[in-house]
Amino acid sequence: MTRGAAAAFSAAFSVAAGGVAGLGYYLVITGKLTLDTGWGRRTRPLGPFGAEIAASAETVFDVIAAPYLGRTPRAMAGKLRVLDRGTDVVLAEHYTPVYGGRLTAVTLETVTFDRPHRIGFRLVRGPVPHVTEEFALAGHAGSTTLTYTGQLGADFGAVGAWWANKVAAAWEAAVRASLESVRAEAERRAQLSTRRP
Repeated sequence: MTRGAAAAFSAAFSVAAGGVAGLGYYLVITGKLTLDTGWGRRTRPLGPFGAEIAASAETVFDVIAAPYLGRTPRAMAGKLRVLDRGTDVVLAEHYTPVYGGRLTAVTLETVTFDRPHRIGFRLVRGPVPHVTEEFALAGHAGSTTLTYTGQLGADFGAVGAWWANKVAAAWEAAVRASLESVRAEAERRAQLSTRRP
């Protein structure tokens, strides 16, 4: 092989490898491909963090559970799609914009409900092979402490740990935004109920 042909082959190989890597990245982010080999799995905690909410635990639970166990509001259609509903468990897709809205991360999760104490999430398909989460509700004197904890894991040793940290940062940011929405809506409902005669 001549020097020119070798350089052309090397350039073509680099372009092809970059294209395959880019496609793989897109498929993983959008939840179309989950790499779950178990090889070198590294886990890391999610949270703990939470919120103090000026509403009863039942009200906070209802705010979180309603889009899953009842009819999902149109305003949440771009964030949530319930695929199967039971009385205390659902299978739901969650949509989270990433990279400034250029991509949408898609996860498929089971969600379990233990009224009014706990809501649990377990990842079925997404950008990492393992996520478990829990929202624990502790009511006291008309208010609620809502605590979020979880665990996220990725395969392939140090590379997986790096990827898990990248995913966890976006994951926790999405949860923090959700907690703020839950707090605002639960407190709004609590204020409305105290105004009624």
